[in-house]
Amino acid sequence: MQHVMFPVPVPAPAPVASCLTLAAFLSLLFAAGSARGHDTWVWPSAALVRPGDVVHVGFALGNHGNEHRDFKYAGKLSALDAATLEVVGPDGRRTDVVPELVDLGSAPREGYYSARHVVGSAGLHVVAHTLDTLHHTTRAIKSGKAYFLAAPSLDRPPPADRGFATPLGHPFELVPDTHPVLATGPGVPITVQLRFRGRPLVGHRVSFIPRGAALAVDFDPEYERLTDDEGRCTWTPGEGTMVLVVAHHVEPDERGEAFERTAYAATLVLDVPQRCLGCE
Repeated sequence: MQHVMFPVPVPAPAPVASCLTLAAFLSLLFAAGSARGHDTWVWPSAALVRPGDVVHVGFALGNHGNEHRDFKYAGKLSALDAATLEVVGPDGRRTDVVPELVDLGSAPREGYYSARHVVGSAGLHVVAHTLDTLHHTTRAIKSGKAYFLAAPSLDRPPPADRGFATPLGHPFELVPDTHPVLATGPGVPITVQLRFRGRPLVGHRVSFIPRGAALAVDFDPEYERLTDDEGRCTWTPGEGTMVLVVAHHVEPDERGEAFERTAYAATLVLDVPQRCLGCE
């Protein structure tokens, strides 16, 4: 699968549509089918570290299984020229880690990429990724996020602020509304907001996929939610695990010279501990 950069500007913001019925939503989503290509995922090797520690940033493709609703790896990008991968520090400083990526696969399509990153200041860090490619006749715009917290004491991390709820400005973005490190654990609700072109996306499906879970076909009420009037939805994990949060959106009328539609994907990988770190 060849990925090439296609620098077409994103159209100006449009009004947020009213809430779709579930049937209409699924019809529109599944019409896109497999045309949007693999999703991209990023994750840190640890969610809680000390300043000066090393974090290994993973970067991989997710598979096509069950309409992109499986937590299974599918290898890596064949080229990195259309991808960005940064670590954004608590002060907003961005560190490009693409030059640090190493290929951990034994064959071109196997394994995943990993980058070594030395953590700077204390606070919440964001692993942020974007990709803008052509996949057959579809323009695919993707973003991926994950978080880790640097604290001088791992036993007593500092109280959380609201910095995690600040969007990065991706065209299609999942923004945590609960702390992605300190406010996760079994029985602790996870809330995210889905944003499209800077505005909340209403009545849209978001999938919360624990590693190893198999979601039902079409819509799984155990693991999936529709966003409310503010673009938010909430899901509660039952145990400590890795959770893939993912959403997709297709704009069938967003066309260009080399593509007939535009497909968006946003992912968020959360490391849910067995004990909530900030709930005591």
